[in-house]
Amino acid sequence: MSVDATQTAGRKPSLFRSFLDHSASGGLVLMLASALALLVANSGLASGYRAALNAYVGPLSLLHWINDALMALFFLMVGLEIKREMLDGQLATWGRRILPGIAALGGMAAPALVYVAFNLGDADALRGWAVPAATDIAFALGVLSLLGSRVPASLKVFLAALAILDDLCAVLIIAVFYTAELSLPMLGYSAVVVALLIGLNRGGVTRLWLYLALGAALWVLVLKSGVHATLAGVVLALAIPLRSRTAKPDDTAISPLHRLEHALHFPVAFIVLPIFGFANAGVSFGGVAPEVAMGSVSIGVAAGLFLGKQLGVFGGTWLALRTGLAAAPAGATTLQLYGTALLCGIGFTMSLFIGLLAFPAHPEMQDAVKIGVIAGSVLSGVLGAGVLAFAARGRRYANT
Repeated sequence: MSVDATQTAGRKPSLFRSFLDHSASGGLVLMLASALALLVANSGLASGYRAALNAYVGPLSLLHWINDALMALFFLMVGLEIKREMLDGQLATWGRRILPGIAALGGMAAPALVYVAFNLGDADALRGWAVPAATDIAFALGVLSLLGSRVPASLKVFLAALAILDDLCAVLIIAVFYTAELSLPMLGYSAVVVALLIGLNRGGVTRLWLYLALGAALWVLVLKSGVHATLAGVVLALAIPLRSRTAKPDDTAISPLHRLEHALHFPVAFIVLPIFGFANAGVSFGGVAPEVAMGSVSIGVAAGLFLGKQLGVFGGTWLALRTGLAAAPAGATTLQLYGTALLCGIGFTMSLFIGLLAFPAHPEMQDAVKIGVIAGSVLSGVLGAGVLAFAARGRRYANT
């Protein structure tokens, strides 16, 4: 991604530009980690790979530590991004929220409907309706970054804003539809911790270690409550104070939210997500029955991501622009908006995560989800990059 004008002038890059840079670069690392997982799972190392992931470290298996604990850091960062953008960033006003908001809603509804259409009559399979509804911001921005200055900066901001709202919807879906049996006592203790976090925020406390200590306790309680433990990261994020009104324009040190977000970006983008990808993308194609690989779950997920996402995102964007509800991203053409809608069909991280929650007792369905996610994401990424490259011929943009 090109260096923007503020950087060339010797100033620090904005927090949002740093977010774009880390997400794009992290997406490339995530691609490599996922490709490596596929190679290992289909090689002589496959048995050792599976044994290592299923080995217990304390009360949880290594795979559970990755999916329940490490990914809580990812959800913490997602929550921080959502709060920061809603209160003090690209989504701070309704005018800025309208276009990515309509696109995000369309981009979640259409893929779910496409998946349901392929799985009507199968109650078990229908639990995966939300799998193709999520966009992987790291992957999508990673592909977009490969095009460099051939894509206007406004499209990158639009895609990031859309994906952030998409993440918010995915978090709500997980909380409402993919919660196991609940433990009321643990939920009660969790509520007490949440009340303490709110009290710290209202009291103007800015010491991060206090929030993080309570956040760790909240993670344990939520894990035992039946709600997926990663949601503790989102709740903690919403309690971290954003004190932008007292901060100088180029000074983020005063804000606990900014400090924590900056601290998390690198480890989440380059450690947490690649580890998650390596642990969860390893599908052994030799061990998957043809009826699973080409079944309604795989096809539904792939079609939802590839067809549903472009229909929902581009359809919602076109409708918002056509009715005058919102303005198009500066310098972006209709074809570029369509290419960006295609990239939204890259649903890797959150789609795999929802697939694990949807089919916890059905490994064959989890494999079907992985195959569908990989197929739909690859098709969306390749065609989206191709459309954007074609649209950019003869045009050059400055990333300002």
